[in-house]
Amino acid sequence: MTDAVRLRRHVREACAAAGVPADQRARLVLAVTLLAENGPSPELSTATADGKLSVTLKSPLPVGQDRRNTLPLLPAAGDGTSLTWHLDAGDGPVPVAADDETATRDEMLALVARADAVAKEQRELKHELAETNSGVLAMYVELEEQDEQLRKAHAVIFRELEDALRPPPPPAGPFELAVHYAPSQRDSPTGGDLYDWFVLPDGCVHLTLVDAVGHGVTSTRHALTVTHAIRTLALEGHPFRDLIGRTARTLATIEPELMATVLLARLDPATGDVTFANGSHPRPVLVTAAGATELLVPAVSGRGVGFPDPGSKSLVHRTLADGDLLVVYTDGLVESRKDFQEGEERLLAAARRNAGRPTADIPDALATEMLDIVLHADDIVVIAIRHRPGYGGA
Repeated sequence: MTDAVRLRRHVREACAAAGVPADQRARLVLAVTLLAENGPSPELSTATADGKLSVTLKSPLPVGQDRRNTLPLLPAAGDGTSLTWHLDAGDGPVPVAADDETATRDEMLALVARADAVAKEQRELKHELAETNSGVLAMYVELEEQDEQLRKAHAVIFRELEDALRPPPPPAGPFELAVHYAPSQRDSPTGGDLYDWFVLPDGCVHLTLVDAVGHGVTSTRHALTVTHAIRTLALEGHPFRDLIGRTARTLATIEPELMATVLLARLDPATGDVTFANGSHPRPVLVTAAGATELLVPAVSGRGVGFPDPGSKSLVHRTLADGDLLVVYTDGLVESRKDFQEGEERLLAAARRNAGRPTADIPDALATEMLDIVLHADDIVVIAIRHRPGYGGA
């Protein structure tokens, strides 16, 4: 267990015992993590008295007020090595997940829910102000400024949390993996396009690509819910063909408004085999080492989560040769000019032109070339998968 994970666990256990709400706990956990990123591990102590939880972090180096002001949760003023936060305790202990990944996800969802509530309050207040007379115009302008500051502050938090939830490529043997992610709006980095990849007990690599309908924090929550459900079902050993349909049935009563396209890939490092299950998602692109291009189309189209009759009706199988390249993506990559078919044709040509680049550079290069003209902005994920058995693995 790393020092950062131990610090987070210490903070979570203290907050849980004191009944600190999850959104406040999330901001404190992120602040402590940021302070522990560089240099020797700081010391952490906690105390609860008079309805307050006090958390003190002793840093090996002084932390100035300017640095303190950038933290997601502001500590008491000062310039020394000691930083202290005072949080209101709750009515009693609250549960918190034992493992770091699940606890981080729960805290992300708590922040998303809080942001939804704040956004709703802001919309209602602005509507009321819009119906008043011109005498409150100054108040309305001030509210707009506060709203902008709040939105930017949330954007910083969400960017840090999304970076934590977008995992780096896992060990994939002869497969080289690379990814490009870009939100539709730079100052609102949450969106409904997310991915997940991990190694299964049998050594195969599983990849999930999700595009939840909508934008903003609600679609982020929906995408997180789908990726987490698929990861759980995959690790439980459910058949690959059934994962999309089973996920849709599982979430139908929990999130009845959720709709998302889903693409699943299963990579076998031992054989170079790749299998796709598609639920209403854009089709993967294959560029062979010889330069031939192909859209991988299932024999029978599948439907995504929240669609009628969800599930992948047929799978697509390919055995990759040395140097073969696969590109999977969300629809923002091919719909920037509002013509999906034209976008697919441009992507086939762009993938063939850029296939000679290092794998790590291909997703960024494709995003730059495909988005030269943007008539419709959308979130984007582009993932490159190249088979390189002769290079000793990724």
